[in-house]
Amino acid sequence: MRQYELFEVKLQAPEPQSSRVDVNLKGIFEVNGNRTEVKGFYAGNGTWVVRFCPEEVGNCRYQISGTDGAGEKIGLSGSVDVEPAAPGRHGMVRPAGTHFQYADGTCFYPFGTTVYALSHQEDVLVERTFETLGKGTFNKVRMCVFPKHYDYNHNEPPCFAFEKRDEAWDIEKPNPLFWARLENHILRLDQMGIQCDLILFHPYDCWGFSRLSREEALIYLDYVARRLSAFPNVWWSLANEYDLMEYGMEEWEAFAKFLHENDPYGHLLSNHQIVRPWDFSNPYTTHICLQTSALDHVSAEIKKFGKPLIIDECCYEGNVPFGWGNISGFELVNRIWTVCMQGGYCTHGETFLNEEEILWWSKGGTLIGESPSRIRFLRELLESLPGPLTFSGRDYTEETFEGLRANIPEEQRKIPFVRLLMKVSWDEAKGMLDSDREFAGNCGDEAYMKYYGRHCTCRGKLELPEENRYDVEVIDAWEMTRKTLLYNVSGEIEVELPGKEGIAVLARKVKRVSEADL
Repeated sequence: MRQYELFEVKLQAPEPQSSRVDVNLKGIFEVNGNRTEVKGFYAGNGTWVVRFCPEEVGNCRYQISGTDGAGEKIGLSGSVDVEPAAPGRHGMVRPAGTHFQYADGTCFYPFGTTVYALSHQEDVLVERTFETLGKGTFNKVRMCVFPKHYDYNHNEPPCFAFEKRDEAWDIEKPNPLFWARLENHILRLDQMGIQCDLILFHPYDCWGFSRLSREEALIYLDYVARRLSAFPNVWWSLANEYDLMEYGMEEWEAFAKFLHENDPYGHLLSNHQIVRPWDFSNPYTTHICLQTSALDHVSAEIKKFGKPLIIDECCYEGNVPFGWGNISGFELVNRIWTVCMQGGYCTHGETFLNEEEILWWSKGGTLIGESPSRIRFLRELLESLPGPLTFSGRDYTEETFEGLRANIPEEQRKIPFVRLLMKVSWDEAKGMLDSDREFAGNCGDEAYMKYYGRHCTCRGKLELPEENRYDVEVIDAWEMTRKTLLYNVSGEIEVELPGKEGIAVLARKVKRVSEADL
């Protein structure tokens, strides 16, 4: 057994009558006095499984107990040493303030992509997708448990999650072939260092999975939690566009609570909307997940909820005849930078139409867009910083705007612009203030960064602490270049810029050399 890796105990016993018969199969694992209780499941072919993901190094003692399909008691006990984590293994990702970090404290910067129906394609196409993912651009994939029926995605999946009885899905009879195949994909992502943001429900369906009753949905979620919770790279996404489905808020809140109570590891959990955002103050929700192309003020959402934020849909690079899927590569890169500079994160997607109708956003395959290499450039840049960025621009609200006006000195109120500012309403002022919106972030006093987006300025300014010294470089987000122009500076500095779109400035603190270092 190795730290941060899935461990399982298998038992051979008669098949249960339904997936709920195995509810009393459980395992208790104890490492260094810390106990974790997990529930087991029936995996097919007379095999019962209990899974555990150790997060500590030490000796693990375990006790498995339960009842099989014939009503006979089954179980065993044992002990095994938990060896230290393999190189590159960091454990599960969880919130750390308004950012993310692995179990071992390493920062995690989500640079994800969407491949909704990855697990519902034939093996040849799945292999092409994994080959593409292996290039290392992305460290998170959004994908669905259930197959998808939508434009450019009308194929039948190789297998389904449940068996059928009288032409209806028998939710109490999971299909072992389907779940083993899905697990294989999740495990492969984990081995590649990629988080699996698993979408549990969605409305784009012609098979009936979007119309499960509340009771059926909870039986399904119970099986999901039993079977997949021990995978260290799993995130729970309650739904893609939850507000298009027929469940009411009471059901969605019940689903979130159920997962929280039945996942012994506390995996990340959120929900995704098309119009009405989920209530991210929900106590079981770990982070903000939004679909929006209005990105200039996402820092306000982070401040409001005090949780990490991911824009999981901001439109896709592509050319399909739908507004959500035909922005340019530059525009997608620009949007991702805009979000990152506010202390959030933003997900990639690609929708280029082709004769085979194999679009990455749904089926996977091969990426052809211009944005992935630029996204990787940004990811490497942020990962090279001493910590995650905190937004350092100004978020105006009606209250702070009124405070600003109240504190304007009397002698300045005769200036025409200020005189106008004293007269306008908040709604009128908001547009004016937004025109000069600053996208900037910092890592304490170690690094300061500003992104100019679509502006083509020839000169940029930064306010740096007087007591430190910084080297300042100009970054071209599209050309993927970095050039240091100023050395050992502090205070208010000015740097020459190329006067084009997609330019950023980064100032990094210089370590002072003391006599002891010489």
